[in-house]
Amino acid sequence: MSNYYQPRGLFGFNLFPPVIKNLLIINAAVFFVQIIMQNIVFNGLPAVYILNRWFALNPILVGDFPGNPFNFQIWQLITYQFMHGNFSHILFNMFGLWMFGAEIENIFGSKKFLIFYLLAGVSAGLLHLFVSPLLGSTPAVTIGASGSVFGVLVAFALLFPDRYIFLYFLIPVKAKYLIGFLIVFEFLAINSVESNVAHLAHLGGALFGFLYLLFDKNFNIELKNVFRKEYFYKKSYKNQYEDFYTPSSTRRRNDDLDEIKYRDIEEEDIITQQEIDEILDKISRTGYQNLTEREKRILFEASKRMK
Repeated sequence: MSNYYQPRGLFGFNLFPPVIKNLLIINAAVFFVQIIMQNIVFNGLPAVYILNRWFALNPILVGDFPGNPFNFQIWQLITYQFMHGNFSHILFNMFGLWMFGAEIENIFGSKKFLIFYLLAGVSAGLLHLFVSPLLGSTPAVTIGASGSVFGVLVAFALLFPDRYIFLYFLIPVKAKYLIGFLIVFEFLAINSVESNVAHLAHLGGALFGFLYLLFDKNFNIELKNVFRKEYFYKKSYKNQYEDFYTPSSTRRRNDDLDEIKYRDIEEEDIITQQEIDEILDKISRTGYQNLTEREKRILFEASKRMK
């Protein structure tokens, strides 16, 4: 895959870029408020219950539900991302955010990374809200930054698929394998309703991260190259030279082909994969019509040799 940056500093980047640093501070502050509110009572109700009712992600219950304890509000799709259930919950989320998010923020830029992070959490919340009831899950409030963090994990795996991560600080595993395993595990655990873990939210954040990187034109990730080359080899050669086919047959008109003279592309010339890749990248950026005559001839000759 292409390089997007020049390494500098620890691990090539600042240890705590601004958005990562502020997210860590805000999450820690909110968790501290949650702890304090566990021992405070307002009008006979624990303060933490009021906090969850207004700022955790509440289920959407349609119809008459006497004594409905839930209170969905649109802003909860953002606020639930900054609340956590216990110390281990916030510890692992914030560690994952720092470990994988620091490089992503330096590549994206702070503003773009913040939008990416929050939208991953929103996507996670929406998938959980609308799909969980279809699977028979018991309605409950949802809190945590896990969905957002999963979006960051997937972005890291796509941008740095071969980067080694030391599992338990000892076992080296490539990012694409470790994070891929986590995604598969979340799929397998969807129906584990007794685990009190919103696996669908994790998958929602991961799906957002995958689609975001796939459609962002600023990143030439390896997966895009696979899709682009498959499309080109299977479709483009046929479509771009379809004028050599007769209307009633799929056989090429050899007489017409024999008349084409490619004086600067000889049979014995070496056409490298790098040349072909560069031409394919140019097609994706500007279209086939902007290729030079030589580039068109290289592609045509490559297609003949492939056959």
